[in-house]
Amino acid sequence: MKHLVLGGVRSGKSAFAQEQVAASGKPVCYVATSQVWDDDMADRVRLHNENRPQEWQLIEEPLALADVLNRINSADQAVIVECFTLWLTNLLCLEDETRLQQEKAALLDAVEQFQGDLVLVSSEVGLGIMPMNALARRFGDEAGAMNQALAKLSDRVTFVAAGLPMPLKSPPF
Repeated sequence: MKHLVLGGVRSGKSAFAQEQVAASGKPVCYVATSQVWDDDMADRVRLHNENRPQEWQLIEEPLALADVLNRINSADQAVIVECFTLWLTNLLCLEDETRLQQEKAALLDAVEQFQGDLVLVSSEVGLGIMPMNALARRFGDEAGAMNQALAKLSDRVTFVAAGLPMPLKSPPF
């Protein structure tokens, strides 16, 4: 089962996604894509660590996400990846268009091939106004395209706002 969880900052998407992966009953691997650039981000990472069960395996990977998913691909595994928009930010900051395109293609292939339970967390950034600068517009375009591609590959898609999950796509009965 592949489940994409979307939402804005502090929407409750992380807590919801963690509930979903925990419900699988399988061993959980948490794949974190964030990098700590400042004190605020360090505090956010610390809070995420404190709110996760200690028995969950943690893999931190800001760029080569497909490699990680391919390495831990198993029907007996539950994996949560958080978050795709941070991962895209990391790649965009490299200013290496070839690497960006390679990583995106490899990631989509890894998600499609994944055999275990996979919960994907991403921010929905397309609900605001058109950004004023080129990098912010590029980020919005890339995030929107990635969320659409992940939604196509996912069995379930849930949008979370104010802590309330709203199903957008559910598997047929």
